[in-house]
Amino acid sequence: MLGKLAVLKLNGGLGTTMGCVGPKSAIEVRDGMSFLDLTVRQIEHLNRKSEVNVPLLLMNSFNTSEETYRMVQKFANHKVDIKNFNQSRFPRIKKDTFMPVPVSYDSDLSSWYPPGHGDLFEALANSGLLDKLIDDGKEYLFISNIDNLGATVDTTILKHVVESGAEFVMEVTDKTKSDIKGGTLVDYNGQIRLLEIAQVPNEHVEEFKSVRKFKIFNTNNLWVSTKAIKRLVDQKALNMEIIVNYKTAANGDAVIQLETAVGAAIKHFEGAHGINVPRSRFLPVKSTSDLFLVTSDLYSQQQGVLSMNSNRMFKTVPVVKLGDHFKKVQDFMSRFSSPPHILDLDHLTVTGDVTFGKDVTLKGTVIIVANYGSRIDIPSGSILDDKVVSGNLRILDH
Repeated sequence: MLGKLAVLKLNGGLGTTMGCVGPKSAIEVRDGMSFLDLTVRQIEHLNRKSEVNVPLLLMNSFNTSEETYRMVQKFANHKVDIKNFNQSRFPRIKKDTFMPVPVSYDSDLSSWYPPGHGDLFEALANSGLLDKLIDDGKEYLFISNIDNLGATVDTTILKHVVESGAEFVMEVTDKTKSDIKGGTLVDYNGQIRLLEIAQVPNEHVEEFKSVRKFKIFNTNNLWVSTKAIKRLVDQKALNMEIIVNYKTAANGDAVIQLETAVGAAIKHFEGAHGINVPRSRFLPVKSTSDLFLVTSDLYSQQQGVLSMNSNRMFKTVPVVKLGDHFKKVQDFMSRFSSPPHILDLDHLTVTGDVTFGKDVTLKGTVIIVANYGSRIDIPSGSILDDKVVSGNLRILDH
């Protein structure tokens, strides 16, 4: 079955939220390795262990393609076949006039935008890679976000996909209070649909966020039949709900971006359904608070795969909220002499000018607040167990 599989990572995003320039996949997340390094290591290990050739496809945007092409050069001698292709670029639309921002095809790149990952199917077909996959006997595509470190090839799921005959399987997982914005599957006139928060009218947003009403959300880990993609693209049958995104351009103009989500295509595929997977398959790094978790001793890394440390008593992930002083990756790195030990941590909130020494242990609920104008240095070797630290704390080296 692995011989019939290809892996596709959505690699169009920039690391701007975390203060980085260039592709998000280039951010170092674990043991000096980036998202891309970990992904390549996973696929290479899979290919060696199972004696197969699972190719890795990267869907880039015009924002990430140049740097990604450079980054993959170093994997030339690795046992993994990497293919790059670009998603489309669409013109931004002026909010007041509904006219396109670019005046010609070679207008400044800031006039354009990547139209969401729903563009994947047509972009893959246009690149010629879809036909090549089918010719090479690749019947299934495992799609996921490159920043989801839990999205690894799982042969149990692949076996289910093959045996069920489904053309599209979406991995969903149980919703927690921190996932209230995640898209969910709904029954719409007897048909399965993906419902995103951007499509929900304001008066129903709180209902959509309810953990009781919608118990699961989409991880964006998808298993899709390549032949079914080919059929639907050829028939021009892919008609996905459009998400209207309001943005502000660099010059201050209000612009509109019309986007689609890859999961919204679920309604077009035969036998499509969701499968409930463990939370461990959803481990995205969207902020430095997420980065704090994946760089800690909470996880161990083997062959590019992160797994939770067996010494942690609870299999839930601690709630971590790092303030604005930690928002950018560079600032985050400079505030920790080494990653703290957090095997027994339940909740951490840090705000203000706070730094951590080496071998700091955090347990239970820890809240550290440095007020405006104050600074807190947590000394090396400290153990904070259910502690609230506030005010000023400077340990001076003599």
